[in-house]
Amino acid sequence: MKIVFDQVDKKFGIVYAIKNVSFEIDQGEFVFITGNSGAGKSTILKLILNQLKPSSGKVLLGDVELSQKNKNDVNNTRQKIGVVFQDYQLISDKTVEENIALILDIVSYPPEKIQSRIDKVIKEVNLGSRRFLFPSQLAGGELQRASLARALAIEPEVILADEPTGNLDPENSWNIINLLKDINKENNTTVIMTTHNNEIVESMGKRVIKLDEGEIIKDYKHSKK
Repeated sequence: MKIVFDQVDKKFGIVYAIKNVSFEIDQGEFVFITGNSGAGKSTILKLILNQLKPSSGKVLLGDVELSQKNKNDVNNTRQKIGVVFQDYQLISDKTVEENIALILDIVSYPPEKIQSRIDKVIKEVNLGSRRFLFPSQLAGGELQRASLARALAIEPEVILADEPTGNLDPENSWNIINLLKDINKENNTTVIMTTHNNEIVESMGKRVIKLDEGEIIKDYKHSKK
C-alpha cells in the first residue's frame, strides 16, 4: 500500500503542526521520521491513521484519499495498518494472548484461524513464556514486544511505530529494531518509525524524513555505518 502526502497542512487554530508536507512511501520501504519534539512526527502518523484530518492537501493510502471516502472504505484501509506505541497501550486486565485476540476480533479475522495466528506472532516476538501474563507482570521490553505482536497479528501492509524504543534500555531497543527490520525484509511490510534515537537511524542505512517546525527539511537515505 503506497502512502502519499500531497501538500498537506495541519493547523490547530493559527498554529501549523505540519506545513506543506509532501512525500511518497512505497510498499516495503523502511522509513524513519525524525525531528525534535513538536516537529510534527506524531501528527503525520495520526493523519495516516485518519485520527486527524488535514487542514488542506491530500493524504492517500493506496488509492484511498481519506477525506473523500466513506467510513467503510476508510475503516477497511485502516485495518491494513498495525500500530506500535511508545506507551504500549495494552489493555491492563487482559493477558498478552487476550490483547492479541481482541484486535483480531475487531478486524473480523476468521475465528477458526485466530488461535493459530496468535501462536505465530507470539513465537515471532519470543513471548511464548509470557503469553498468559498481564501487562503489569511484564518488563518494558516484553511490553513492547507484546505491542508489536498485536500489531503484527492483523497481517498488516504497514506498521507505524511511534517512538517504540523511547522507554527502553539499549538492549531492548535493539531487540525491537531488529524485529522491525526482519518483519520489513521477510514480509515486505512497510515500516514507518518516528524516533529521536540518532544512533539507530545512523546504523540502519534507511530512508530518513527529517522535520523541523512542521516542515520537511531533508528527505534522504542514510549511509549505513
